[in-house]
Amino acid sequence: MSTPVKKVPIHLQSSQNRLLIKNGKVVSDEEITDEDIYVEDGIIKQIGKNLIIPGGTRVIDARGKYVLPGGIDPHTHFEFEFMGTKSVDDFYNGTKAAVAGGTTMIIDFVFPKKGESLIDAYYEYRQKADGKVCCDYSLHVCLPYWSEQVKKEMEILCKEHGVNSFKMFMAYDFMLNDAELYSAFDQCQKLGALAQVHAENGLVIAKNAEKLLAKGITGPEGHELSRPEEVEAEAVNRACVIAKQVDNPLYVVHVMSKSAAEILDQACKRGTRVYGETLVAALGTDGSHYKHECFHHSAGHVLSPPLRPDPTTPLSLMNFLAQGVLQVTGSDNCTFNKSQKELGKNDFRKIPNGVNGVEDRMSVIWEKGVHTGILDPTTFVAVTSTNAAKIFNLYPRKGCIAVGSDADIVIWDPVAIRTISVTTHHQAVDFNIFEGMQCHGVPQYVIVNGRVCVDEGQLRVVEGHGHFVETPTFAPYIYDPEKLASLRAEKNGVDDEVDQLQRIHTVHLEDDTLCPTPTLPDSAVSTPSCRGARPEGQRNIQQSTFSISEDLDVERKSCIRVRNPPGGKSSGFW
Repeated sequence: MSTPVKKVPIHLQSSQNRLLIKNGKVVSDEEITDEDIYVEDGIIKQIGKNLIIPGGTRVIDARGKYVLPGGIDPHTHFEFEFMGTKSVDDFYNGTKAAVAGGTTMIIDFVFPKKGESLIDAYYEYRQKADGKVCCDYSLHVCLPYWSEQVKKEMEILCKEHGVNSFKMFMAYDFMLNDAELYSAFDQCQKLGALAQVHAENGLVIAKNAEKLLAKGITGPEGHELSRPEEVEAEAVNRACVIAKQVDNPLYVVHVMSKSAAEILDQACKRGTRVYGETLVAALGTDGSHYKHECFHHSAGHVLSPPLRPDPTTPLSLMNFLAQGVLQVTGSDNCTFNKSQKELGKNDFRKIPNGVNGVEDRMSVIWEKGVHTGILDPTTFVAVTSTNAAKIFNLYPRKGCIAVGSDADIVIWDPVAIRTISVTTHHQAVDFNIFEGMQCHGVPQYVIVNGRVCVDEGQLRVVEGHGHFVETPTFAPYIYDPEKLASLRAEKNGVDDEVDQLQRIHTVHLEDDTLCPTPTLPDSAVSTPSCRGARPEGQRNIQQSTFSISEDLDVERKSCIRVRNPPGGKSSGFW
């Protein structure tokens, strides 16, 4: 059960809605600054030094800590009916776990049944989520079949219900064929929506599975053997080719292999507007677990596309994030207990596909990315929050710390250590794929819409505290023609001055204003990038001369600017 909400006397309510965060290092996707943040009524009201604030304001001293925009997980499946069962993390348990890990917004997927109205399915998911969510959420809508009615309902969802992204499958028994993908992509382009694809060659997978079962391979190891990475890469390439024909932006969910990421890179170089999401599962572990002698252990790691047996895959995918080839990280949190996984005890095709990750995404990426020196804190913010906010048109309401933005804030302790375990996580699932992993980097405070929901490590969420957030169509980040022209110019080579202007942007928000469905002018949104320039060599930022600790003998810089597009490898101060 959630923590009960106590009635607060009216004369105390205003002071409890006020919060000052001081002495921290405020991190955006481009820079790190020394500023204080004043929050009132769930909105960031002031940023700067020597702020004038009302009496009775709670003060959090973030000295020695990073102050980050709350994480955005763009890929979750809560209460998802799939493969004959339902995922065990509902919208309460799932968002509670998300907040515990530093994620303050999720985007889930409406999944209509074959022949069901998309709009009816949308309302069903709203009813599931609205009274349970502990943080804000939005919805993508899946297209498990294609028809003229689906085409019409896509338009209604975009214009009347705040949906701007649709997911198609190239595998499973609800996959669309190439002609249907073409039609769906074309409709997304006309509506200003974003097409998403689960990219695997479903027909090849089915044939591979038949062959493996005929040979007597029935265990979880058969799952990956039937879906090798070239089958993923082929589908990614095909999706990119189709998207190019209709000039539609494409978002490839859960890129799980080096081959697939390389295809995305090549497509982007050819001018395709394509964005890649990889999963914390792919960054934090690998496919060696499919050979584990315990069925529950190996089946607990089954998801699609699968984890890859190549042990270099996690590092390669992290480097693709650093380079900007991949822009976004999700969890694809779709959890099934051991008893549910046993549905595939004698046939790997029947193991419910899905793993955990919504709670551990931020810490695992910090551990594997920042702590190892591959990512810096600005890139971490980009790939865990800001890029998703821009792609799905939630920016600058979400994904940044700016005056007028929602007060979704994480105070991150980069020195603290926690060990991931099923015995301590907040999810309903009875297995954790990161069991025993030690992570440097812990959310000390997590603030959701101005409410302190993790307070010095203690979780204090409120069921139903979150709200549905609409995602408007024609996101400037992916649909702005002028910026697309700039991107192509960058790829063809431009002079340093133009390149420098293109790579640096600063968002200006008017004090005390907030657009619930933001559409920014051209100057307010950075140039989209499928690929960012990478500096020569690799530096270990843990050995940097930069320190977040107070040093009274060293003059503190008020601002450190990082020159690189969102998601790209930063340079300039490490």
